Formats: sequence, C-alpha cells, structure tokens
Amino acid sequence: MTQSSNSLTLSNNQLALAISNPGALGTIEAYISAVNRLPLLTQEQETALGRRLRDESDLDAARQLITSHLRLVVSISRQYLGYGLAHADLIQEGNVGLMKAVKRFDPDRGVRLVSFAVHWIKAEIHEYIVRNWRLVKVATTKAQRKLFFNLRRMRPDGQTLDTEQVNTIARELNVRPEDVSEMEVRMSGREMALESPSDDDDNSYAPISYLSDEGRQEPSQVLERRAYDALQGEGLAEALEGLDDRSRRIVQARWLRDDGGATLHELAGEFGVSAERVRQIEAAAFKKLRLALAH
Repeated sequence: MTQSSNSLTLSNNQLALAISNPGALGTIEAYISAVNRLPLLTQEQETALGRRLRDESDLDAARQLITSHLRLVVSISRQYLGYGLAHADLIQEGNVGLMKAVKRFDPDRGVRLVSFAVHWIKAEIHEYIVRNWRLVKVATTKAQRKLFFNLRRMRPDGQTLDTEQVNTIARELNVRPEDVSEMEVRMSGREMALESPSDDDDNSYAPISYLSDEGRQEPSQVLERRAYDALQGEGLAEALEGLDDRSRRIVQARWLRDDGGATLHELAGEFGVSAERVRQIEAAAFKKLRLALAH
C-alpha cells in the first residue's frame, strides 16, 4: 500500500534536511530536481497513510505524505518570486505550511491532500512575504493585501499602468485608483532581475531558469486561486467572529487598520499586560484563524 523507501531518490536523513533547508542539497536546482523525482501517491495510498498518521501517529506515514507533495510547494512558491525573496526561503516556508496541513489532514473527508494543503502552503508564504517586505505598513487591510498579492500579476508585462488600467484593477480588487497607483510605484522599486547578474556564481538561480507558463490552467494553479479567494473573502470575517473580544481586538488593531497598525506596547498599555503577553495572544489568535479558515 505504501511506497518503499528504496524508491525515493533521497535518504530519509537527506529528506528531513532538505525539507527544513532546501539549499542543503547544494543548489535550489538540485532540490527541485530531487523532489520532482519523488513518487506520487494514489488516492488509496494517501488515504491509508492518512489513517495511519491519524490513528497510530505513524511518522513514516507523515513523511511519505509530505514528500509526495513537495513538488506542489515548489509550484506554489514560483508564483511569489517577483517579491525579491529567495526561492529557497519561499519553499522552506511553504514546506512548513505543508507539514501543518499533513498534521491536520482527515483522510475520511473524501478530499485529496492537495486540495487541503494549498491553503496552508500559501498562507505560510503570504505571512513570510508580509513579514519581510517593506510594504507591510501599506498592505494592512484585506483589500490592500489582495492588491499587494495580485497587482504584479495583473500588470501587463510589468509595464506602467495607464489610467484605464488603474481604474479597471481598482474596480476588480475593490480599492481606490490612487491605492493602485501608489502600490505600483512602491512595487516598481523592488524588481527582481530576470537573469543572473553573474555567470560564475553557482548558487545564483535566476527566475528565467524556472518561470512557469502562466497561460496553462494547471490543477494546482486553479486550486491556489480558489483557496486565495476563500481566504480573502467572507471566511476571514467569519473566522474573526470566532475569537474572543480581546483576541479579535488585537488582530484587528495590529493587522486590519489603515494607519499601519498598533504596536505590541500600545496594546499592552490598553489591556494592562506585557507586550510579550500581547504577542502570545496574537499568536494564539492566528492559530485559531488558520484552523477556522481551513474548514
């Protein structure tokens, strides 16, 4: 029912290291080549492994579920290469999301793991990008975050938008035209080179080497778009309603305000607790939100 470990191109130790650090195999090309050779699972195999993990806490079953979906993480991470962050780091964060999805996967729901995992992978990558991009203080509301993650895709060949295009994008994403123009200017200042600046740097891996054909309607891309729309739609409002008043206030004040968000110390003063306690409440609230959005 399960795949033999001998059929894998990497040893268990190499797999564990590669999942936590995609650069451990030498280059990102080597990692991508290796995970693309890992065997896929049939639905019957996936269900059996999921039950072993759920009922017996079988770590080998978890390993097989994770490794069979590593190529999905690579596919999803490619959509975020234009934000100037290292591909290996995006993959690493996506792998964290994949592991969370595997941990929560219920094989008896009749849903393939790929459908369930897309949300968790993308959510981890989103959070990583927002943490590391200098636009975080701009992309604070739901509409602005949607603009942040969609504008690069919607710009025709990366060209400067004219007035009609700005208005069209603004209507589609439900933001003001001036928000589109401002975000375009900010994003234009952090473009990633299409080709490697140096031919003698073995570790450089430019986007031209692996850009996917955006015109192809691959199943993973369709699922990604559906999961993102659900994440940014009514699901978030419903998930917020499931939090207690203090947790909801902290999340909204920190991430959903137009003025850049409150600091931990400001909220600590408001609630009469330490900044570290506010951070802990925030982390617990995000965990609950992710669980709510997964269903």
